[in-house]
Amino acid sequence: MHRFHPLSLAATHARAVLVAGLIIGIALPDLARFLAGWIPEMVMALLFLGALRLSPADLRPLGTDLPGALARVLALQLALPLALLTVAYVTGTQSALPILALVLLACAPPIVSSPNIAAIMGLSAPVAMQHMVIGSVLLPLTALPLFWLMPALGSADAVLAAVLRLLVAIALAGGGAILLRHLLPVPGPRTLRHLDGLSVLALAVFVIGLMPSVSSAITQDTAGFAYWLAIAFAANFGTQAVALCLSRHRAAPHVAGARALVAGNRNISLFFVALPPDITAPMLVFLGCYQLPMLLTPVLLHRLYTR
Repeated sequence: MHRFHPLSLAATHARAVLVAGLIIGIALPDLARFLAGWIPEMVMALLFLGALRLSPADLRPLGTDLPGALARVLALQLALPLALLTVAYVTGTQSALPILALVLLACAPPIVSSPNIAAIMGLSAPVAMQHMVIGSVLLPLTALPLFWLMPALGSADAVLAAVLRLLVAIALAGGGAILLRHLLPVPGPRTLRHLDGLSVLALAVFVIGLMPSVSSAITQDTAGFAYWLAIAFAANFGTQAVALCLSRHRAAPHVAGARALVAGNRNISLFFVALPPDITAPMLVFLGCYQLPMLLTPVLLHRLYTR
């Protein structure tokens, strides 16, 4: 009978649930607008659920090839956005909204669900988890110099306050979940399955909350929607393709694929916890559009990773 538990069904049909979230968010704009007011809280909930899923066995691979993993995280979350920002300063576009969105995206750690997506695609889930955890822990350190260099984010005090909020959010949600996992009895397979389903449902609700700007853009500014959608797909799929080309001769295919996966799928929504609404509101369309390549990676890029 437990096979028909709602949370178990949600875990089994995760991709369908996420696609349903996209459709509901576009079809029911009033519900989407209501949920949009809870984006920071939903980000915290996703962080908590993602960390709660980690067992001691899952945490063990985090120490494997630690220097190499640290170097790759710094290259992705510090060197890459610094390079983008350098080009922006040279071209005088450092205050343009697309540049701001792309730099924040490049600065963000891998998405919380990257280990799950890696497992679906036959890639190394421990490698994806390692980069997700290390990237999230290092985010306050890697984000600080970039925030200082981006005047559009406000004064130095505002930048420091934003970084501190990120640190508090990660410590409370992630650290609290890991501590709770150690205090509670070891969950069985059924409980873990239900936790997976709860995470999928939470992510679907979060996706609904990201859709108001996308829904209005589709109907009121189709060209603008297409513009942001093209940027989202190019940034996500392009980064994955480049990272795969750079790492495929240096590691086993399932390891190289996991590294490419986390390079392209970044948790930019974390910044919506730390930054004030007047900065993040104009980027809600991009954040909503960015969910599409993330959710479609296992479908559209499966052949790329197989080859």
